[in-house]
Amino acid sequence: MQLKQIPRDALLKPLQAVSGIVERRHTLPILANVLLEQKDARLFVTATDLEMQISAHVDLPAKEAQAVTVAARKLQDLLRALPDEAMLNVDATGNRMTVRAGRSHFRLQTLPAADYPRIGVGQDQVQALTLPQRELRGLLKSVEFAMAQQDIRYYLNGMLLVIASGSLQAVATDGHRLAWASLPVAGEYQRQEVILPRKTVLELGKLLGESDDPVTLDILANQVRFRFANVELVSKVVDGKFPDFNRVIPVGHTKMVELDRIVALAALQRASILSNEKFRGVRVVLATDLMKIVCTNSEQEEAEEELEIDYKGDPLDIGFNITYLLDALQNVNVDKVRFAFGDANSSALVTIPDRDDYKYVVMPMRI
Repeated sequence: MQLKQIPRDALLKPLQAVSGIVERRHTLPILANVLLEQKDARLFVTATDLEMQISAHVDLPAKEAQAVTVAARKLQDLLRALPDEAMLNVDATGNRMTVRAGRSHFRLQTLPAADYPRIGVGQDQVQALTLPQRELRGLLKSVEFAMAQQDIRYYLNGMLLVIASGSLQAVATDGHRLAWASLPVAGEYQRQEVILPRKTVLELGKLLGESDDPVTLDILANQVRFRFANVELVSKVVDGKFPDFNRVIPVGHTKMVELDRIVALAALQRASILSNEKFRGVRVVLATDLMKIVCTNSEQEEAEEELEIDYKGDPLDIGFNITYLLDALQNVNVDKVRFAFGDANSSALVTIPDRDDYKYVVMPMRI
């Protein structure tokens, strides 16, 4: 493989797009590498962890098709350390890749492209939908924080996407709280549910832009594929049955409180400083036109915040994990939020006033 006098960013940008999934330690050494391919007047950079595969390309004419694999992190770190305006000469022969930029000269070990374990992309497309990148990114960001981490119920270590007629819904839960969000999509679709792995969701959040440029979501047999800009991400889906989230969302709660999100978030952040580091408990106390936020810890320290509210219902004293409340308020970009409570043993429901596209359920805890 030979690349003559190419700008540093022509190689660095696609490399940065794919290298986030490269594992530093893996049983297969070649998975620490990226695959560089010249074909169809483009340079393709591909990375995989055997569950997910990301490929990014740049236009770069070549005389013939060529391919090689090289250590992803080392090449990326070297390119980032070079000046922005650096021009590269890359030559890969035998089991070595030489990278020259001005008076800088590097030799990296390579492994054969033929040994690189690519994910086979299914050809049977079940459904496809296209929407703006900012909308999909916002949908994922509004619920991803509620995904479980390393739960033995493996299907919770991911996010449920529900394609239905006129909407795309995202759901995540770790068994203690649940986040649901929905956005309208044009077109008629058959209802379908897929569970995206946690790593796939987080990587999409990094790659998708805050623009109206389109992203196409393809549902394949046991796979999903996202195509946008110069990137293609293919991921396996989690094989499992996600819980019936509609049964978890409470209805009929009568104790309603509307809060300024920024004010409530700041009060919770201050109170959390003195919360118990292990249990992270907070008491929410409702009285006429008043909400108290109370945290204590094992050193007998206490934080108490008072918020003026419009509330005329019965008094209530209920406990929560304060981290769960902070997560909810940090991940919705709105001015006002509405809390709906039942009794001290019932889950609370957080929604956005005058909108029905977001719901967050958090279970109470004994304090």
